Amino acid sequence: QVHLAESGGGFVQAGGSLRLSCAASGDIVRIDFMVWYRQAPGMQRELVATITSGGRTVYADSVKGRFTVVRDNEKNTVYLQMNSLKPEDTAVYYCYADILLRGWLGGSDHWGRGTQVTVSS
Repeated sequence: QVHLAESGGGFVQAGGSLRLSCAASGDIVRIDFMVWYRQAPGMQRELVATITSGGRTVYADSVKGRFTVVRDNEKNTVYLQMNSLKPEDTAVYYCYADILLRGWLGGSDHWGRGTQVTVSS
């Protein structure tokens, strides 16, 4: 069993900042990709930022220069620092991780339940 727990969402005014966290727990051998997605009402889920186990990152164009993704491999935790927030950043933010569990031959997909971020204008 693996559990991804997101935290840090909330309500903020435009121009403000929030820091999201996602901690993975369970019988984990290794976590490869850790990814932040978001989904706004009536919209498809979109990729926000990806970080590999080696720290390589990829960002959506809409958040480049404003968001930063980092991870702590010892704590199995990924963070998303969101600065200069805009109303269009309002969404539920989900954490995804590709996790190799003890006793498994390959990685498996795991999702958190999401955390709401609301940015007012």
